[in-house]
Amino acid sequence: MDLLKEATVETIKRLPDGCSVEDIMYEINFIAQVFEGLRDAEEGRLLSTEELLARVKQWGK
Repeated sequence: MDLLKEATVETIKRLPDGCSVEDIMYEINFIAQVFEGLRDAEEGRLLSTEELLARVKQWGK
């Protein structure tokens, strides 16, 4: 099974009975973002702390 799918299924299994569709979608989205970040890191698409802070400062302008 694809790792993303497997992680998603296992996460959904751990959610409490009676959770909402929104809860499920939040967890699926979170897992997808984590995997996307890991893929970016593997492919060298990273920012240093300094670069990140410079971008955050731009947001306020």
